[in-house]
Formats: sequence, structure tokens, C-alpha cells
Amino acid sequence: MEQIDFPRWIHGSESAKHNTDPDIQVHRYDEHTFVLRQNKAINYEAPFMFLLFGGARALLLDTGATASARFFPLRRTVDAIVRGWLEEHPREGYGLLVAHTHGHGDHIAGDAQFSGRPETVIVDPAPERVREFFGLGDDLDVPVPLDLGGRVLDVLSSPGHHRSAVTFYDRSTGLLLTGDTVYRGRLYVEDWPAFERTIDRLVKFAADRPVTHVLGCHIEMTNAPGVDYPIRTTYQPDEPPLQMTAGHLREIRDAVKEIGGRPGVHVYPDFIVYAG
Repeated sequence: MEQIDFPRWIHGSESAKHNTDPDIQVHRYDEHTFVLRQNKAINYEAPFMFLLFGGARALLLDTGATASARFFPLRRTVDAIVRGWLEEHPREGYGLLVAHTHGHGDHIAGDAQFSGRPETVIVDPAPERVREFFGLGDDLDVPVPLDLGGRVLDVLSSPGHHRSAVTFYDRSTGLLLTGDTVYRGRLYVEDWPAFERTIDRLVKFAADRPVTHVLGCHIEMTNAPGVDYPIRTTYQPDEPPLQMTAGHLREIRDAVKEIGGRPGVHVYPDFIVYAG
């Protein structure tokens, strides 16, 4: 699978009041895959979202950190992308599935913008509803397929950071979408044993498949190893890339074993583990 480059992401400005970046940056990764980032001037979390097109429906993964369509026009942005894609790939009755990497507020805030949208299903982010919708069983090591119509993703339970956390693997691009479980930043662990099992699960999963990039939903580190931006920072001019590798999964696994569940803040070059 081809590894495709990413752009320089919008990363805020010294004065949020005078910020001139778009409310949402849209990057077309390939013909059927879009990566979106929320403007840090709107919300410091600046989460990434993913829009993947299949033959029968598209998947919007996460809805950002702001509910207001006025300040964060996610529905309008997604509708424009969908219209453009359908002009290139005409078909009738095209659906949209709105799902989440997990249920924290900075990943579900925009859900209500899609309420009442025709041919749209919004997955309830409650842990029980997520497991029910995707058909996730008691054996968390078994992924379940999600078919968008000729484009199949594997869905894996990934608790530890959050009970409802899931990871999505796109077979067509090799992208592994890890939410807040794995990213360049502060890995907050809610349930240590579950997190440890999740990281082991992801390492084993990635070892058996071509993974082009591991993509989380935030960038919180600086380019200096082990140095993060302070929480609520709205200007991050020295961000490292969003994309990580399967090698980073192994580094996190090794860090988890080294930490052994000890409470505290554990600093590593590309991530910081907050245990307890």
C-alpha cells in the first residue's frame, strides 16, 4: 500500500482573536478518504476527524469538540465533501454513518448537527450501544467487519482510555485509526489492565496486516522529544506529524510493561503516559 504524505496542519495562532485559519481544515488523503482538523482557535483540543467513502455509504469518525454549527460548521463541511464526491461517483440513496473513536466530549460534540439528516445513522457513544451496533462480542481480540459497500474496515474494542473506545482499521488504505488510545500526546489511562490488553491487542493486530499509518485524534507533543504543549494551548507551531507507525505501538507496549501500572506521569519521546 502506498504511503501518502500529509499537509502541514493548521495549528492555531498567537492571537486566537485574529486567527485566519478555516474553521475546519480538510485534507483529501486519497480519492475516497478525507482527514479533517478543527481549528484550535475554536477549541484548543483541535481534534482530527475522518471521513471515509464506500460504495453504499460514508463513515464520519468523530464529530469534534464544539456543538455550535455557527462556530464549528461540521455538518455543512461534510455535506459539501459528500456532494463533491457524489458528483465524481454518482449513485442514488447514499448513506452516512456517524460513529466515534470513543465517547469523550471532544469527539461527540457535533453529533446533534447530523440529527435529522436524511439517510444518516448516528451511533450512540454509550459503551453498550457501541458494542451492540458493531456486533462486538465478549472476546475483545476478535475484530468485526464494517462494510461501507466494497470498502471494509475492521473494528476492534480498545478500552483503557475510555470504556467505549474502538479502533478502526481500513483495509483499503492500511490506516489504523486509534482515537485517543494512541497518538502523539498525553495518553490518559482510565483502566490500566484494560489499556495494557488493548495495546497488546493492537500490536498483534498490526503485526498481521499492512499498516501504512497509525492516526490518532490529537497532536499534543512538540518536536522536542518528551516535551508536550501545556493543556489548553491554542498555538502549536512546532508540532510533530500526526502520523505514527506500528513501531510506535511496540514502543507504547514496552513503556506500558516498564511502567507496570505505577501511578504517575511517565514521559517518553513521542508520548506521555498518565497512569492513575
